[in-house]
Amino acid sequence: MKFIWPTMLWLLLALPLLVLLYSWILKRKRRSTVRLASIQVAKMALGRGPGWRRHVPPLLLLLAMAALLLSIARPTAIITLPLAERTIMLAMDVSGSMRAEDVKPNRLVASQVAAKAFVENLPREVKVGVVSFAGTAAVVQAPTTSRDDVIAAIDRFQLQRGTATGSGIILSLATLFPDHGIEIQNITGQRNFPGKEIGKKEDKAFTPVAPGSYNSAAIIMLTDGQRTTGPDPLDAAKMAAERGIRVYTVGIGTTSGEVIGFEGWSMRVKLDEETLKNVSVLTHGEYFYAGTAEDLKKVYESLSSRMVVERKETEVTALFAALGALLAVTAAGLSLWWFGRVA
Repeated sequence: MKFIWPTMLWLLLALPLLVLLYSWILKRKRRSTVRLASIQVAKMALGRGPGWRRHVPPLLLLLAMAALLLSIARPTAIITLPLAERTIMLAMDVSGSMRAEDVKPNRLVASQVAAKAFVENLPREVKVGVVSFAGTAAVVQAPTTSRDDVIAAIDRFQLQRGTATGSGIILSLATLFPDHGIEIQNITGQRNFPGKEIGKKEDKAFTPVAPGSYNSAAIIMLTDGQRTTGPDPLDAAKMAAERGIRVYTVGIGTTSGEVIGFEGWSMRVKLDEETLKNVSVLTHGEYFYAGTAEDLKKVYESLSSRMVVERKETEVTALFAALGALLAVTAAGLSLWWFGRVA
């Protein structure tokens, strides 16, 4: 726990003084008690004493003051909060290497199955958009709360040549921030995007923010290979970092590489883990490796829980103030109940 005004904690030194004052008052009352000749007579006169109950209300008042003094110092704590609004962009590799069968039944089908299960498990208020990328990138589904539309878009994937990981990130950013003037003409080959033109000079500029500070959206990028065309993914990651967007990268396939063949040609496809890790580090996201279909399923299950809550340093002054008030009211109530007066 931290405090915004830690110097106010010096006020807690008043608590030991109050304890000493309470002890002094008790001793003074004992000295002023009328001395009786017989102890038995004293017991009959006094009746049954309050015993330990006499100390409960003062103790509760002391704890109430401690809570209120702590609230003055404005405490903060890291707590988990549900996100009221969230948009997830799935940037998924549909390059030819995704037909490799080292992940059963093949990388593409495994990624589709895992992605659809991920979408189904998200809360209904979370919007999901889908970007596919190979040699170029395309928005196959604009952000929506319709799970049927998202799943249908994932099912429509068609394999293409090339791997433009940077394009997948940039187009996802352009989808999330249509007014930031993000140039997408060179990565999609088309100017029209959800009903308007992107990249015009008159589009609204933005002020860079701290990496990972934008909590209303995130990008999940799944790929199995190295970039062969398009923008550098690290440059794209810097663009995401400047907008506070976290990019969670998922590497699928074998790190040693897989030789695949199609229509008379063959090639070795190798997972570029270093770049994917750097992308996640730059954006304050996280990298996941999925070597099997079961691994990929677990990755998406983990991401599902991360996408709907956030751990955030939050001021909890109100909680301490409420606790202090509750303790004070309890002390007053017990005093009235037991002794017929407020201690």
